[in-house]
Amino acid sequence: MTRLWSPASRRWQHLEIASARGLVVPAILRARRRSLWICVTLLLLTSGAAAQSLDSDPSGAKSLADQEPITPIPPPPEADPQKLALGERLFGDHRLSADGKLACSSCHDLRTNGASGGHTVAHDGSKAPFDTLTVFNAALSFRLNWEGNSADLGAHTESSLKNPVNMRTSVDEVLRKLNADPQMVQQFHAAYGRAPDRTSFLDALVTFESSLLTPGSRFDRWLGGEASALSPQELGGYQLFKALGCSSCHQGVNIGGNLFERQGVFRPLVPGKPEIVRVPSLRNVATTAPYFHDGSAPTLEEAVRKMAAAQLDRTLTDQQVESLVAFLKTLTGTYRGVAVVGASQ
Repeated sequence: MTRLWSPASRRWQHLEIASARGLVVPAILRARRRSLWICVTLLLLTSGAAAQSLDSDPSGAKSLADQEPITPIPPPPEADPQKLALGERLFGDHRLSADGKLACSSCHDLRTNGASGGHTVAHDGSKAPFDTLTVFNAALSFRLNWEGNSADLGAHTESSLKNPVNMRTSVDEVLRKLNADPQMVQQFHAAYGRAPDRTSFLDALVTFESSLLTPGSRFDRWLGGEASALSPQELGGYQLFKALGCSSCHQGVNIGGNLFERQGVFRPLVPGKPEIVRVPSLRNVATTAPYFHDGSAPTLEEAVRKMAAAQLDRTLTDQQVESLVAFLKTLTGTYRGVAVVGASQ
């Protein structure tokens, strides 16, 4: 049993030493011993009761979440319904591209994984240099894009509009089109009290994109105290995820998205640049194949093996890969009450 040290117990030890030297009256020492043991007994009983109360908490959410490197996704932030509806309409509006061929939803399919099946297709039919990242939970990341060159959703929107691979336009050009549409002008007036301008246009899109969270994954339910939400294999995969060091980069509410890392610390991971990327989120990762910024890993199993070798200098067994993949599949959440699915489903 661990001995409890307190000011009272230290005084007791001092009294014992003093008594041995004949400096304390035995009766006083015995009285103080009895007093001390009463205090210690009450302390142990109180501690046991507190521990029992904590263990009997039916949710266990606070204690469990506080101990883990990953936190559950919160519900979407409250927002003005009219601004949300306007942002959703703009997200699917092809007038946001120069030639009217692309909308935000063209590359970020909200019916599936919030991304696509791979690279964005440019206006000339060529493939973009980067695999399309999902827009789901993007609002939870500290930077956006593989290179992390957008500080927030508003900056990312403007960058995407200007990008020759994506929209190949500008905010001013989009506003010209929107202001020529009486119905769109009316909707802006209802939401913002004025015709479309830069501030209201970007705010509407950011408001909608900030709502694209996918709570309710089985892993988040486990964090919330639902012990049966994970199987023994999945829970073992999570323990391995932490033991190997994966959670050093993939942690927090977005299980990534909050720091930069070098690709290929111990061995090459992908050919070409960039060498430094923003660590991607692992939320819904089982639905977002292919993997890496160049889409060079077609399956989650292959991505796990390559990441372990390149970033951790570890060669995984088949059983370890299976356990890790089983855990990663528990990170799939829901959007509007429906489970997120892969782009091909």
